[in-house]
Amino acid sequence: MGCHGWNSGARRWQLIALLGVGAAALALVLTLLDTLPSNGGGTGSAGTSRDGATVHGTPAASSPASSRPDVGWGFTHTQFSADEGDASATGRVAGLLARHSGLPQNQHIMGWGAGNPEPVKGRYDFTELDRRIDFMRASGATPVVTLCCAPDWMKGGKSGSGSTDWSQRALETAPERAHYKDFAALAATVARRYPDVRHFIVWNEFKGFWNDTEARWDYEGYTELYNLVHNALKNVDKGIMVGGPYLVMDSLDPRRNPDASTTFKGPWGAMDQRVLDAFDYWNTHKAGADFVVVDGSSYTQDDELLPDEFAATDKFTAVGEWVRARTRGLPLWWAEYYVEPADADDDRAGWSETRREAVQAAGLIAMAKGGASSGFYWNPEDQKGAGCAGCLWTPTSSGTGGTALPMYDLVSRFGAAFPPGTEYESVAVAPDDQPNVRVLADDEVVLVVNVLDRAIDARVDGKRFGMGAYEVRWLRR
Repeated sequence: MGCHGWNSGARRWQLIALLGVGAAALALVLTLLDTLPSNGGGTGSAGTSRDGATVHGTPAASSPASSRPDVGWGFTHTQFSADEGDASATGRVAGLLARHSGLPQNQHIMGWGAGNPEPVKGRYDFTELDRRIDFMRASGATPVVTLCCAPDWMKGGKSGSGSTDWSQRALETAPERAHYKDFAALAATVARRYPDVRHFIVWNEFKGFWNDTEARWDYEGYTELYNLVHNALKNVDKGIMVGGPYLVMDSLDPRRNPDASTTFKGPWGAMDQRVLDAFDYWNTHKAGADFVVVDGSSYTQDDELLPDEFAATDKFTAVGEWVRARTRGLPLWWAEYYVEPADADDDRAGWSETRREAVQAAGLIAMAKGGASSGFYWNPEDQKGAGCAGCLWTPTSSGTGGTALPMYDLVSRFGAAFPPGTEYESVAVAPDDQPNVRVLADDEVVLVVNVLDRAIDARVDGKRFGMGAYEVRWLRR
């Protein structure tokens, strides 16, 4: 899930266009640059600096969300986002986001649009991460940083600004245990560089933490890393808020999988017992947490929507209740959530946009009912083109880009209508309409979703109205 759209390392080749020389000469120049020391640095330190912890730019003023452990509903930046492209298009997105001031935005420190932050030990390159943080600031975001992934030298790879392996396999390798403290030090450097970032998620989906020998998650390793990072961040500023474990809450078809839980199951399937064991270990042995983070899909590991795409979202409610019961009321975040199975290319483009929006809305409702107060939509942004299934805005490569798409309206309206601390209220739904709609309400607004691929007449909250196929309707109370 979290691997969608990792950084391809394209920035390394920008020098080619700037030099405009022959391939042979360019190779020689790059080799010399990569081996010459830079301000006392070692091999491969070109383009890096020792002052990684120096505050970057002008930190944003604190907001109410910056002082509380739940931030609300927003999105995660992926490989392509609105920090690059045509100035008119990127400005259009920034203005759009600024009108929803405080909308949470999440960015990873390496990959998904950010380069290698520490290509050589003690030498930093925050070029892309600086740009993403600048965009968050300009668009009035509540910024969140996910501390993943790790520089190559921390995981058995090569050191050097030109040596980063951007393959998916390499990116998703965890730091070696001998470098856990180095990764924690990098996390502290990031926190000092961006003092207006008050919320940090530790790692992503247990990437690289699988114990092949025992066929289970290496929850001991992850928890050791988590605790070191947690303590390093708290040493920077006790007010920094830290959360984990960002586990994928996988579910299985219990009829054909021996790892299915025998106690935690529903019509949507059964939870993977190995995931539950990993969560319980982290929860018992963590150094502390200001919020708890999970992610997952409504469908099973085999991409089955049980019993259908809307009823499958009940899994989010069940998982939320299970997690909250074990974490004594810690705010619950969904770092990612998926309702539409991906194809062989890991794309989710098989549904119409109306169906996609309706099932996503049902998923948001289910997460809120399970006690979640924060969640991040994984924005599958394209670099260019006219179509962008499930994206928040049109690609910003051209001057006409950067216009809001239906998913942006859903995410931003949900975040504005149901912020942390919302007290949800019951809503009357006519008995014959109950199977056909999903509903969430507080004292001001009601969100209604038609789960059928046909028009219906519904009576909700004392109002009778028609709804189109898969329509998402907002009612004022």
